Amino acid sequence: MADQLAAWPMAAANFEALLTVEVKEIDLPGWNVKVQFNPARAVSSSAKVDAASLKARKCFLCRENRPEVQTAIPWLDGKYEILINPFPIFPRHLTIPATDHTPQRISGRIADMLLLAHELEDYTVFYNGPRCGASAPDHMHFQAGNSDFLTIGEALESAELKNLASEGGASLALCDSLPVKVFVIDAPAGRRDDASKLFDRLYNALPFTADEEPMMNLLAYTTPIGVRLVVIPRKKHRPSFYGTEGESTMLLSPASVDMGGVFITPMKKDFEKLDRAIILNVFNELCLSTEEINEIASNV
Repeated sequence: MADQLAAWPMAAANFEALLTVEVKEIDLPGWNVKVQFNPARAVSSSAKVDAASLKARKCFLCRENRPEVQTAIPWLDGKYEILINPFPIFPRHLTIPATDHTPQRISGRIADMLLLAHELEDYTVFYNGPRCGASAPDHMHFQAGNSDFLTIGEALESAELKNLASEGGASLALCDSLPVKVFVIDAPAGRRDDASKLFDRLYNALPFTADEEPMMNLLAYTTPIGVRLVVIPRKKHRPSFYGTEGESTMLLSPASVDMGGVFITPMKKDFEKLDRAIILNVFNELCLSTEEINEIASNV
């Protein structure tokens, strides 16, 4: 990373700016979340992801459209490339795009995500669904950031996990005691294939959207026993007050990082305004209800 930043002043400046971003903490039931004021993330938060806008712009994850200064490390026999994210949220922030330009879909790739989390053991690997925060829904990619940044992992350590199913050495559980109801798949070392089978069962139980996939954010990180996958089902892309015009709007487009406990606000007024009530309302609007989650759990 040091060599890349030394050769790329723009990215280096954005990483340096993280040292001075404002952060505040907000207590939720069973969970302490953070809010970050990060102006550099305005491009991602305001990204137009409709079909016409995607067609009109060049894909910034394709090799031929990336800055010449941006270097890549091939991964998984060249199936993916590991890049520094030039608009970071984390002190160490990576983007891992597929080499081929193919839509953002997790089906058939969960084993790759678990392996990536295993190999990047100090990172949390995350996946944003095509309508759940991905600013490039037309190009398959993961992201990763240092694991001591997000707060949901610590919250899950103290929360009750209700076991739903097992496969070999892997287990699938439900956590419904936090403001965000999540499914948790634990894969002991060497049991990633078992975890993939459990994910497929959950994937098929989730509500599908037309021509895409079930709406979700995914987080994967190492634990003392192996790899943990956190599945956060969604029902909506952005909150009803999303926007840039008017006092009642906020430029808030929650993705995996926000759902993982760190809300990113590119505008100062939103950083100052965001409080416990608004965050709980965001979760209420974007995430599935208790009844919907229980129906999924019964069908796994």
